[in-house]
Formats: sequence, C-alpha cells, structure tokens
Amino acid sequence: MSTLSSRARAGAFTRGGAVTMRAALVGLAATVAACSPTSGPWAPGVRDLKLSGATQVAPAEGETIGTGAVKIALIVPLTGPSGPSSVGASLLNAAKLAYADSGANDVTILVKDDRSTPSGAAAATQAAINEGAEVILGPVFGAGVKEASRVARSANKPMIAFSTDSSAAGRGSYLLSFPVEGYVDRGVSFASQHGKKSIAALVPENDYGTLAMAQFQQSAATYGIRVPVIERYKPGAPGESVKRLAAARDQFDALFIPEQAEQMQAVSKELVANGIDSKKVQIFGTGLWNDARTLSLPALQGAWFTAPENAGFNAFAQRYKAKYGSDPARVATLAYDAVSLAIALSRSQGSQRYSESVLTNPSGFNGADGVFRFKPDGGNERGLSVLEIGGGSAKIISPAPRNFTGNGA
Repeated sequence: MSTLSSRARAGAFTRGGAVTMRAALVGLAATVAACSPTSGPWAPGVRDLKLSGATQVAPAEGETIGTGAVKIALIVPLTGPSGPSSVGASLLNAAKLAYADSGANDVTILVKDDRSTPSGAAAATQAAINEGAEVILGPVFGAGVKEASRVARSANKPMIAFSTDSSAAGRGSYLLSFPVEGYVDRGVSFASQHGKKSIAALVPENDYGTLAMAQFQQSAATYGIRVPVIERYKPGAPGESVKRLAAARDQFDALFIPEQAEQMQAVSKELVANGIDSKKVQIFGTGLWNDARTLSLPALQGAWFTAPENAGFNAFAQRYKAKYGSDPARVATLAYDAVSLAIALSRSQGSQRYSESVLTNPSGFNGADGVFRFKPDGGNERGLSVLEIGGGSAKIISPAPRNFTGNGA
C-alpha cells in the first residue's frame, strides 16, 4: 500500500490497493467500542467510553465543519441522560482532527446530536439527509444504528456506523468497529495453524459470551477443530465449570475463554486451583484481555489473545492530547477513520464516491486502526495480531496483516 504524508491528501483510491488515510497512523490499535450505552456484546466499552480529561464539553446542535460542496453527516451522542457526553465530544474532536489532517476544503461535515437515544439517532439522520448529506457517519450505539439505518435506507444513503452490534449491520449500513467475531476467528485460525486439534471453551453467560461462542463453533468447523466441551458460567462464578473442565482435561489441547479483563482474576484463580494454565494447555482469548489487569495473572502466562496493534492508536492519542488537552475515548479513532475515508473518497471517486462498489472494495482501506474492509452484508474484516502474555506484558507473536492478500500468521 502506498502511504501519504501527515498533512497531505486524505488518500488515493485504486482498485488494486487500499486507501491509506494517514501515513503516521498505519499501526493497529487496542480494543474498541461499545454497542449500547450500558450493556451488550461489548459491555467493557462502557468503561472505555469514559475520558480521563474533564475539559471536553459537547457543542451546540447543528455545528458544521468546513464549507465544501460534498456534505457528510456525523451522528454522535453529544448529550446523554445526564447532560453533555464526553464520548460525543471525543468523537467530534477526532472528526475535526481528521478534517484538519486531510487539508480538506471541499467537504462540509454536518454534526448532529443523537442524544444517545434511538429516536434521536433517527431524527438526526433525517435532519442531515434533509440538509443534503450524501453519507452518514455514526451513530455509536446499536439500537440507534438500527433506527438511523432505517431512515438512511429509505433515502438511499449509505451509513458507516461505529457499533460492535453485528445485528445492526445490513446492506448499505456498514460497521466500522471491531466485532467479537473477528477476534474469535483470528484466534481459532491461529490455534489451528499451530497444531491445536481439540479446543474446549469456558464462556460467560452474557451477550458477549453468546456471540463469541457462536463464532467459535463456526470457526472450529471451518478449520477442522474438534470441540469436546463448552462450559458456560454466570459471570463471577466460574468455579464449578472450571472443575468440570479439569475433569475432562485429557480431551483438549487448547482452551478458549472470551471473558472481559475485570472478570479474569476470578477465572484465573479457579484455573490455577484446578491445575489448568497455559504451561499445560494453550489458553487464548479476545481483545478484551488487552488490559493491564490480565497481564500478570498466573494462569495466563503464555496465553494468547487477538487484538489490534497499539501503534496507530498511540500515535493518534498523543496528537489528540496535544491538541485537546485530554485523552481520547477509545472509540474516537473510528470517527477519525470514517471522516478521513469519506474525505478521501470524495476526492477520488466522483459521483460514485459512496456507492456500494466503492465502499466494499475488496482491497479495503488503511487508517489509524489499520487495514479494514466492508462486506456487502454490512459487516467488516479487520487486520488483527496475536499476542502472547508473559511477565506482565504482551508481545506480538503474529503481526496483523497490512493488506488482505495474507493472513498475518
């Protein structure tokens, strides 16, 4: 893929290669994005959506960025039940940063507040379409994406949303996020490539666990992996399930645990008590483990997890903090990449800039969060790395792919 200077055009688009939206941000980042304000398949996103800085204030409704002829809508939660939303402010700041980096003077970004509600997302989308928006960027929360998509489809306008809720995707409504399915498939594929033939699963009884388990079973079938046992447990109470796994220890050579970081201490304790750790059986998880709380847990020394690489987000976060004086929400790079992509396509693709054939280009795109491509059904594929935990840190043992001609293994 070609790269561009940090202040150059947002990117060039070719059928043979990806859009590179900013050369300084070509790495991949850590875990992302919530699909609902308080729960759902990415419950840890609630924590991730909080900002460490307290200076960001949501702007007034109806703000615009730029004065160009091509109109782009940005639907973000500028307000919530308690007042101004730091999440929305962070998304908006990231959009402004992308606009400034692109050197754009040919687009107008119509900023709309969805008020963190599905009805607000629908109303914001309709307002933006009425004002001439050609593509809708956002919203964040899954229920809002579904309502906004209904409005956008009726007007034949494409949407690039930020939810991890795969049920919100659909033709013309694309998700720019890191859904659990991608993490799981990458992990099972890597395990298969490294000789694992029989994988058990220890899965929490929550939405994230259910999604992860479904993809695990599908990926296992794809790669010819035997699944001898799946144990489910109520979050915070893995003890009995781990005991049953220990009794079946001779039936599997790897163990998949799609659990969030704050719950892994209890899981690790039970694994150690029952003689299960990554010195004896290969344990692996998802990007939820890309968290300091998991990296020193005894049972996970030598464990694998799949995640984006950190370089891109770290570079973005440093520049964001230098400009705005606070840390970005983890979801902020999605707004950065979506705006960068929309600007790049506005310059290179003429009247077809946001058509299905352009947005689903199989070569994909490359931005702050690395390489990605949209699928015709609205889902996406992301370049993910595999990391190994050891000594309180994690090292990359299989880099993320930089394009879609290889698998990065």
